[in-house]
Amino acid sequence: MGIVVRPAVALDAALILTFIRELADYERLGHAVKASHADVEAMLFSPAPRAFCDIAESDGEPVGFALWFYSASTFEGRHGLYLEDLYVRPSHRGSGAGKALLSALARRCLDENLARMEWAVLDWNAPAIGFYDALGATAQTEWTTRQLRGEALRRLAE
Repeated sequence: MGIVVRPAVALDAALILTFIRELADYERLGHAVKASHADVEAMLFSPAPRAFCDIAESDGEPVGFALWFYSASTFEGRHGLYLEDLYVRPSHRGSGAGKALLSALARRCLDENLARMEWAVLDWNAPAIGFYDALGATAQTEWTTRQLRGEALRRLAE
């Protein structure tokens, strides 16, 4: 039967949270996961969600996910797609699940006339970098990501 990619549904919230925790453990960031089942439900399945998720299945078994949201390109004058998380369970890496998830997102970009698809990868994650490079992805090395969170975010808001 192979790999099938489908949109996540509300009943997948616990599965998605499990995938998030597995990804965080792989990235050595398990301690940073604060999301709850209710948070995942609200983020992805509220009446007006701001993020979306696709599930990869192999013979009906969930093996990975892609969590994404729409971005904007002012220079292009069009929306884009930002891939927040891509994860395939270690037992299914090399099965085509990751490529199937990315292919589904690429089709969405073309179908919706989106300007681009972007994501970040940890600089030490050589297997992921190699996978992305093999697909033709390019590194945007001239840009440095910046982030405000916690107390710095509160100070700026005041």
